[in-house]
Amino acid sequence: MNLKEIQQLIEIVNISSLDEVIIKDGQSEITLRRNNSKASAVLPTAPVIAQQPVQAPPPAVRQAVQEPQAPAASGDLIDIYSPIVGTFYRSPSPDSLAFVKEGDKVKPGDVLCIIEAMKLMNEIESEVSGTVVEVLVENGQPVEYNQALFRVKP
Repeated sequence: MNLKEIQQLIEIVNISSLDEVIIKDGQSEITLRRNNSKASAVLPTAPVIAQQPVQAPPPAVRQAVQEPQAPAASGDLIDIYSPIVGTFYRSPSPDSLAFVKEGDKVKPGDVLCIIEAMKLMNEIESEVSGTVVEVLVENGQPVEYNQALFRVKP
């Protein structure tokens, strides 16, 4: 489901008398809930990727609305960020090899890691092609929303 489809769903909920809509599409799930005559959306888990730096909002805005901090692209490298808060795992089980390691080539759809959130294992997939230059998080480490996980050279 793309951003335009999600925006259309939000508009439909806004003009309807529905208080909540849950839509499941494959592995993605979107919940739209009316809150003081406005719909809020919980988006499906997908990595946040930055190719160009973005200016961060002023501190007052950042405190009022938890906007992600400005994603940083280091030179020609692309950072891949955590879409959720949870525990980072490099492999599907303690006895398995890591999904990716530094020097591995990845393409869109390749699983990079798992983030466990509320006892659910969420596979984080690459949305870019390139070579993993750096893994920024240790196995079993807690991660925050919008925390850089990997650095990829396209």
